[in-house]
This record gives sequence, structure tokens and C-alpha cells, in this order.
Amino acid sequence: MAELEASTNQGARRARPLSPHLQIYRPMLTMMMSIVHRITGAALYFGMLLLAWWVIAAAAGPNAYANFERFIGSLIGQLLLFGYTWALMHHMLGGIRHLIWDTLHGLEPAERETLTLTTIVGSIALTLAIWVIGYLAMGGPR
Repeated sequence: MAELEASTNQGARRARPLSPHLQIYRPMLTMMMSIVHRITGAALYFGMLLLAWWVIAAAAGPNAYANFERFIGSLIGQLLLFGYTWALMHHMLGGIRHLIWDTLHGLEPAERETLTLTTIVGSIALTLAIWVIGYLAMGGPR
């Protein structure tokens, strides 16, 4: 009898994974957005280097600021700044989504999907709106 229990327990142990992992779970939008939220948080951390460079260059004088302007005005600088803007908007809206969930609202499957899609669409729309308004405020095409 003891041998039968031991073989049954061993068989059960082999059939189950030790912990859940990506091969078990079907990727869902909310799961992917959780990963993107963490990535945007890291991007914001490193993006603060741009902000620090801007402030330090402004304090260091005209030559240092001209170097900053030259970099940020380049294609790479503009892409980094656009990405930073999107990461900021996405992370902010993701935080608001989590705040809504913390109040125990929006937890039903359809509501979760709606909030998640709103985060994606909202971050893109806000980023584009910020850039269009900034472009027009700077005088538009030169």
C-alpha cells in the first residue's frame, strides 16, 4: 500500500510544474501591458538622464546648451524625446488604471480589457497631441 502511494505521489509531482510560467498562461492584453508598464518605468528612469543633461547644460552656459540642442534636434534625439514622451504618457495612464483597480472598480474581464485598450490608445493620442501642440507652439514648419 505504501509503495502504491509513493508511486502515485511521484507521478503527480512530475505532472505538475513547480510554479506557473508563460508556457502555462495564455498571453492576455492585461498581462502584456503589465510588462510594458515595467519597461516604460525603466525607460523613464533612463530618460531622466536627458532631463538632467538639459538642466545641467542650461546651467553650464551657451556652449554646453548648444551641444544639448544639437543632439536633441537630431533625428536620434527627436526619436528619444518622442519615445520618452510616449513612455511618460503610457506609464501615467497605466498608473491611473492601477489606481482604478485599487478602488475595486474595473475588475470584470470586459472592463479590464476596456481599461487596457484605453491605456494604449490614450497614450498614443496624448503623445501625438503633445507633439502637435509643441510643434505648433514652436512656430510650425520653418
